[in-house]
This record gives sequence, structure tokens and C-alpha cells, in this order.
Amino acid sequence: MPRHTRTDEKEAFGRLLNIMDTLRQKCPWDSIQTPHSLRPNTIEEVYELTDAIERDNPAEIQKELGDVLMHVIFYAIFGREAGTFDLTDVIQGLCEKLIYRHPHIYNTAEAKTSEKVEDNWEKLKQHEKGGNKTVLGGVPHALPTLIKAYRIQDKARHVGFDWQQREQVWDKVKEEIGEFETEVAHMDADKAEAEFGDVLFSLINAARLYHINPDNALGRSNDKFIRRFNYIEAQTLKQGRNLSDMSLDEMDKLWNEAKQLEQ
Repeated sequence: MPRHTRTDEKEAFGRLLNIMDTLRQKCPWDSIQTPHSLRPNTIEEVYELTDAIERDNPAEIQKELGDVLMHVIFYAIFGREAGTFDLTDVIQGLCEKLIYRHPHIYNTAEAKTSEKVEDNWEKLKQHEKGGNKTVLGGVPHALPTLIKAYRIQDKARHVGFDWQQREQVWDKVKEEIGEFETEVAHMDADKAEAEFGDVLFSLINAARLYHINPDNALGRSNDKFIRRFNYIEAQTLKQGRNLSDMSLDEMDKLWNEAKQLEQ
């Protein structure tokens, strides 16, 4: 059972709006912010939210959602002050978009699978007034490169530009690795960098085809490396030694011990 009613939610939201207006008028920091000055903080808050989600920490998720919501309202205040839009416009626009992009709920279209919903979503986006004029037009330029690659490939999939059988992607992966190895052997740093990018792009494509989120997968590998390396460092300190004094064989032995502890 939910702890709060819809009335409680409306009252809490109204209270937040009043507080934000007061801070905008009276706080020395809040009163001088602009969309450009707030942007770096917004990016940081979103990353903190994703980190809390990754750690499956409900208390932290609640806290970080509040911070993100504060930023959403802040940008709406900027719009109101500039006379371009306000929070009502933001919310109503979102409502209209959700209704329009869910014709299987609010109209007569059919979509019995999540894949069909996604296909309809992408097609409808291109037909909207002011929507994306090209298939890849909706991919934000500033996205982190790994996520951006995944989004590019997924959007291309929606118009049929994809492998007929997902197993075919491995030939492409092997081809790209071979081209990368060739440029490394030729000692051409610029071409090697370009080919390495193609290797990564093809592996991200493979992840997509096998329903693996590459960003999540890499995040798990990062965390795993940190745990194991921290174990090496901790064991080294227990011996009264420094990591720089350890041989590679000694560190590799401790690495394997860390692996065994995880099993």
C-alpha cells in the first residue's frame, strides 16, 4: 500500500514549487543561476541517481530523485522568467507526447510486445511537429560515447538496418579486430585509433543483439577490477610493503586469490 495519497503528492509538489520560487528570489546562489551554470550540476545529479540505482539503495534513490526533480523545476523557472515556457507547459507537453506515442493505449493501434511499442515510438517521433527529421537526429551529441553508439545502432534497427541473424555480427567483430591488428603492426597510431573505435562499435552491436546493456556490463567489470585490485593493495599493506615493490607474479597471485574469494 502506498504511504501517501494523490492529494498528499499534490500538496508536496505545491510546497516544493513555493520553496523554489522563494529561493530563486532570496538566495544569493539560487538567484544568480542560469541554464548554462546549472548544467554541470545537473549532469552530476543524474550520475549520482544512476549510481544509487546501480547500488539498489532505495534511500539514496529517493534522495537523488529529489535533487533531479529540483533541477527540472529550476529549468522551468528559467523558462518562465524568459517568457518561453513554464512548468505547466513542460508537464502538459509531456502528457500530450505520452498519449500520442501510446496509440495502443489511447487509440486503436495494436502493440502486444515491448519491441512493437519501441518501433511505434520511433516512427511516431519522426512524424511529430518539430520532431526528428532524420532517423539518427534524436541521438544527443553530448551522450557518453558508449551509450551513444548503442542508441545509434538501436535507432538504425527500428528502420530495418540490422543483421538478419545476430550470429552474423561475430564475423564483423573478427573483421574489425583484424583491421585493428594490421594498423598496430604498421605502427600507424591514427589509423589504429580509428580501427579500435570500430572494434568497440562492433562489440557494442553484439551486446545489443544479445540483449546485453554494454554500459552496465562495463560498469560491472570496472567494479570487479576495483574490488580485486583493492584486495591486492590491502594484502600488500598487511605485509608492510608497497605495491611498487611487488613483482607482477606476486600481484597476479593475489589477484587470483581475490577471484577465488568471489566464487
